[in-house]
Amino acid sequence: MRARSTRRAFAVIGAAGILLVAAGCGSDDDNNSSSAGNTSTAAAPAKKAVKVGLVTDIGGLNDRSFNALANKGLQDAKATGATGRVLTSKSNADYVPNLSTLAQQKYDLVIGVGFLMADAVNTVANKFPDTKFAIIDVDATTLKGKPANVQGLLFKEQQSGYLAGYLAGLYAKDNNITTISSVGGQKIPPVDHYIAGYQAGAKAANPEIKTLNAYSQDFVDQAKCKEIALSQIARGSGVIFQVAGQCGLGALDAAKEKSKQGIGVDADQAYLGAHILTSAIKKVDVAVVDTIKQVQDDKFTGGVNTTFEVANDGAGLGKISAAGAQYQSQIDEVTAKLKDNSLEPPDTVKAGS
Repeated sequence: MRARSTRRAFAVIGAAGILLVAAGCGSDDDNNSSSAGNTSTAAAPAKKAVKVGLVTDIGGLNDRSFNALANKGLQDAKATGATGRVLTSKSNADYVPNLSTLAQQKYDLVIGVGFLMADAVNTVANKFPDTKFAIIDVDATTLKGKPANVQGLLFKEQQSGYLAGYLAGLYAKDNNITTISSVGGQKIPPVDHYIAGYQAGAKAANPEIKTLNAYSQDFVDQAKCKEIALSQIARGSGVIFQVAGQCGLGALDAAKEKSKQGIGVDADQAYLGAHILTSAIKKVDVAVVDTIKQVQDDKFTGGVNTTFEVANDGAGLGKISAAGAQYQSQIDEVTAKLKDNSLEPPDTVKAGS
């Protein structure tokens, strides 16, 4: 479905909101600050009060990227009259109970964070047809039974990945680096979208570049991702792109330890240090705020998707470090092509990559 433009929030005096409630099958999190390292979006005029529940995947709020951004969006929406509750899932078994808890408590909107929650959201949404649901990284039209009360929040991660790869390719070419790499969590569509774009962008900027890729099969254990990254560095990688949430922080730590360049994911992870060349971002916080506003304005539509991309400022790059600043004009040229759809990066990782 064609992307709907994201809507920005506007500053006001005063904010509505309550503390997050405690309880749940997994655990509740009272986290009013963003652990993703981003600044808060501007507050908007107070709207209709709504109750919003957020269920994290197993990465939890300490991933400093994906789940943390979703929580940031919920916190930002408090300024417009939303109240919220976050339930953290400790395992996949928590997804259905956590989603059900919020639906039973008659939350106006229940948001599932991540592709791994697709089946759980499908199950609970069909049991609670009067509750509005949104799920990040899942195409709502592909859910079994096609529940009419679920909206998919999708991102063109391949565009962010392409920009990051293009920058990595340019940097590698000028610094006699022959190999770059990526560390994915699980091999799922949003992860592979990033990696496919990254590899394509790097080769467009530097046709001779070699790319390495591996999956940790984990989004939490930082040691696993660090081990993979160290192995890639031993094979010559000079730039490491993490696409593994909290686990991926270990890959970035390996880059720092070995004086290599790292690329963050989802959130702008430049705050981790000067070794972060840039970050491939997707604005999950904006997606959450926008969906909450739809509910407040009685404009929520289920059974469809909203897509966030470079053209509507829902995807792109974070801060570019001093090491990559000289390539800004070239990145701007590629960004313009993504915006006008004259460039469409691949979203599938080639076999063997």
